[in-house]
Amino acid sequence: MAVRIRLARYGSKKSPYYRVIAANSEARRDGRFLEQLGSYDPLQKPAVLKLEQARYDYWLSVGALPSDTVAALVRQAKRAGA
Repeated sequence: MAVRIRLARYGSKKSPYYRVIAANSEARRDGRFLEQLGSYDPLQKPAVLKLEQARYDYWLSVGALPSDTVAALVRQAKRAGA
């Protein structure tokens, strides 16, 4: 079982809202997950990423792999915050 940190889509049609989750790589996109780590709202200007950094770092330390999208969002958020 591999753990991935990825986005799960919520919100209504044409109004996406995402949760950043740690989930089994075989679980469905919006299905069962291990832990919610934060949220991402692409409709706000600028887009808002709220992330529990300590829990994100914990999951990385135990071998979880972020999806390409989550990794890019975290990199972008760190650049904007620094």
